[in-house]
Amino acid sequence: MIRIISSALSTVAVLTICALVSADRPRDAMAVDAPEHPRDFRLHIEFSFPAAGAAQLASNLAVPLSVAKRHDIAIEHPTENTALLRVWADDNLVRGPEEVPALTRPGNPEFPVITIETGTDSTLPNPTIESAWIQPLKQSDHAKIVAAWNDATLEQGRQIYTQSCLACHGTRDQPGSLPTATQFAHDNFFNGSDPHSIYVTLTDGFRMMVPQPQLTTEQKYAVAHYIREAFLRRYNPEEFVEITDSYLNSLPKGLALAEPEREDRSLPVYERMEIGPALFWTYEVEQGNIAQKGIAIRVDDGPGGVSKGRGWMVYDHDTLRLAAATTGSFIDWRGIAFDGSHNSHTRLTGERHLVNPVGPGWASPSGSWEDPRPLGRDGRAYGPLPRDWAHYRGLHLHGKRVVIAADIGGTRVLESPGWIDYGAAPVFLRTVNVGPRTNPLLLRVAPDELNVELSGEGSLETRDGFWVAELPPGAQTRIFISTVDPASLSALADSYTEPLDLSPLIEGGPPSWPETVITRSQPGNPEAPFIADTFPLPEDNPWDGSMRPGGFDFTPDGNGAVIAMWNGDVWRVDGLFDPAPASLRWRRLATGLFQPLGVKYRDGELFITCRDQLARLHDLNGNGEVDYIESFNNDHQVTEHFHEFAMGLQTDPEGNFYYAKSARHALPGLVPHHGTLLRVSADGSRTDILANGFRAANGVLVNDDGTFFVTDQEGHWMPKNRINRVEIGGFYGNMLGYTDVTDPSDSAMEPSMVWITNEKDRSPAELVWVPENVWGPLGGSLLNLSYGTGKVFIVPHEEVDGIWQGAVSELPLPAFETGIMRGRFGPDGALYAAGMFAWAGNVTAPGGFYRIRYRGDPAHVPIGIEATSGGLKLTFSDPIDASSVTPGAFALRVWSVERTERYGADHQDEKALPIESARVHGDSRTVFLSVPSLRPTWFYELMVNVRAPDGTPVEHSLHGTINRLPKP
Repeated sequence: MIRIISSALSTVAVLTICALVSADRPRDAMAVDAPEHPRDFRLHIEFSFPAAGAAQLASNLAVPLSVAKRHDIAIEHPTENTALLRVWADDNLVRGPEEVPALTRPGNPEFPVITIETGTDSTLPNPTIESAWIQPLKQSDHAKIVAAWNDATLEQGRQIYTQSCLACHGTRDQPGSLPTATQFAHDNFFNGSDPHSIYVTLTDGFRMMVPQPQLTTEQKYAVAHYIREAFLRRYNPEEFVEITDSYLNSLPKGLALAEPEREDRSLPVYERMEIGPALFWTYEVEQGNIAQKGIAIRVDDGPGGVSKGRGWMVYDHDTLRLAAATTGSFIDWRGIAFDGSHNSHTRLTGERHLVNPVGPGWASPSGSWEDPRPLGRDGRAYGPLPRDWAHYRGLHLHGKRVVIAADIGGTRVLESPGWIDYGAAPVFLRTVNVGPRTNPLLLRVAPDELNVELSGEGSLETRDGFWVAELPPGAQTRIFISTVDPASLSALADSYTEPLDLSPLIEGGPPSWPETVITRSQPGNPEAPFIADTFPLPEDNPWDGSMRPGGFDFTPDGNGAVIAMWNGDVWRVDGLFDPAPASLRWRRLATGLFQPLGVKYRDGELFITCRDQLARLHDLNGNGEVDYIESFNNDHQVTEHFHEFAMGLQTDPEGNFYYAKSARHALPGLVPHHGTLLRVSADGSRTDILANGFRAANGVLVNDDGTFFVTDQEGHWMPKNRINRVEIGGFYGNMLGYTDVTDPSDSAMEPSMVWITNEKDRSPAELVWVPENVWGPLGGSLLNLSYGTGKVFIVPHEEVDGIWQGAVSELPLPAFETGIMRGRFGPDGALYAAGMFAWAGNVTAPGGFYRIRYRGDPAHVPIGIEATSGGLKLTFSDPIDASSVTPGAFALRVWSVERTERYGADHQDEKALPIESARVHGDSRTVFLSVPSLRPTWFYELMVNVRAPDGTPVEHSLHGTINRLPKP
């Protein structure tokens, strides 16, 4: 509240300003009696006074007033820096802007009391207050930004739109991949189409659109400028808003004394990150030549890991070929795991000194170079070569040296890359050791336009445009490749003295990351029924490692856990099981893996699901770091498409492994693994497809009865999200996955156990069983973790005539700050959960790791739901007050959707079903609702509003599916 006191010789009049505002106030102006004030604001008062006087703003600050029809006083009140004063008389600035320390109250939004001194003439009228408002202040002046738009701004907006917006929103001619996203060339804007409204949408998010905090105010307005010029001005003029002086004056003003907003020009975390000497990834070498399972290895010496180098050699472990050798710059950092872009993949950007085509790097046992791998539906070959021809075994790490291990024709072969910095004509080295065998091996070295020398055992010749090395059994060989003249290359080869024997490099090397990083666990609310402790990730670490957990498992020694981060790091943390607050001790074990999204210990050995392989990690010399990344199985069929994640990792009692493989987004599957549940045999020798028809299956839960739970996400052929109880051989609905199913009808797919709307959970993740002996009455329950909302859901379910159905309802827990995807119950009976933000989601912290403890007090959670021929039977974890159970305490609505090739679906035929009666069974935990009109439905919502015996409200919303009603 603002007071203005008019003080004459014999009278003092007090005028109170409450909600006075002017018709032409700024768009973000607020009434001065608003319940909450912004942290940084401008107080603006307009009043008339027909005489000279003074405005007393503070005990030591008086502002003279001349005779004027209208006086304006504006006080800028920042939480930091000094207050600023401006005074106008009849629209002329007569004072300021000037700093006024007398009005500065850091962190205190209290308004000043303004006293108007009117002199001795008591006959003069009191001041007339015409308008007053408070206006939030921003760091940047929006009007100045918009008024300064130019061609450079338009180009900046185009670049940002192409990188971050185009995949979902599309162009005028090509719709985006997300039909719910506004198509700017012809759609109406639901949140406003003027520049400031677009800025607000980018800042705060809207519906499924998440905020874009990585963009500055200027960049957001650049995007708005591009949308206006590329789409609205010509093709959607109804949504085009003209920029006038009045519009500019309405835009948010900037703090006068604020530090100018600047783009953060520091490198993003994925470029700052010290990855180590090698990075597994998919790399486009040149157009039409992609190393789908690439291993980029830095060959020059120096600090900083693979991304900070000057020279690289890139292998493809599908084909065991050397794909390229480059210098200068590394990669373009495009792709969903790097810059977040969709429908993109990573390309080499340096100068290409050597390029080998897609195909085998070693001749077959019969001497053939023909690529025998199966063709995808696009005619390209995918997956690894046959095992009896060439089989990638793993990567040895020894400091900055790297050794690739493979079986070629059944013989173990080692290769280590290197280089000689020879100016504009660098020399690339391939040091090869061949194990015992009876006949020589043939290695494709490089195109024959390059010069090649060989030292050690073996010989060189050119065949069909390539240098080919013939390496005898037991050979220790080094091959030199360059554009330098043959005489110089020969002299360099003769003078090179590094040992040819690679065996010392495969026994474990010195530690590369010996430091331990300490964080401190944070206890949750001790009064909540479920207490959520937070384990801060080691974000401030010496290697700038990106902290987005993709999976974890507890260490066999019972002291901690191993966590894999999506950008390739693997960390161990100890101290998890100590009561919070406690010290957490983090140690980096490995880095450079290809999007690991699953972790599992089996028989004391550590396995990681990567996009390109199921890796088994070894510490060969016991120094606490991984020095051998064994490829336990690399049957994975990888394409460059951004969406085909390999999710989760579980085992069965026989030691077989299970993970889920996503399909391509909005495009037909190319290879049999697209959209599947996969099993890797216990010995790693084979991979079997167990079920298909998935779109984006975020992990897998293995059940004791030989079935599985796999979630899936809304999209094409997926009208909403779903929880699937999976049986071997089943098809689960995605016609764009790799499948032979041609019938698009709903009856051709296995039914979903639970369909979930976006309003409930926009992206369900992995499920986990509550052990029978923990969490009291919740023991044996099924839980679903949410990437989309950061919540934990209980999943009461039932089987009716062999068909499964159920519902989801949130546990009474606040949402976590990030999506949680992986969960495991620890030896202490608590649920440990980890996850990240990487693609669309409601909770956007980069990553998080948590412990959820059940306190033991009544939680009144719905743990069972059964559909009957006449209604629903709902069971709670704890007793309910019978007197609160009335038909009015519940509300039931149902609806349907249409499953098509379009993305998602709208609700149809939504209606409420009358509840005729509600009664409590004798155990006081089970409620029966009589609903005679209940029928099978993919979607229902049951709202519950009852009480516990002590009067505590018990409120729940269950979203569920009824596939079948039991016979009466």
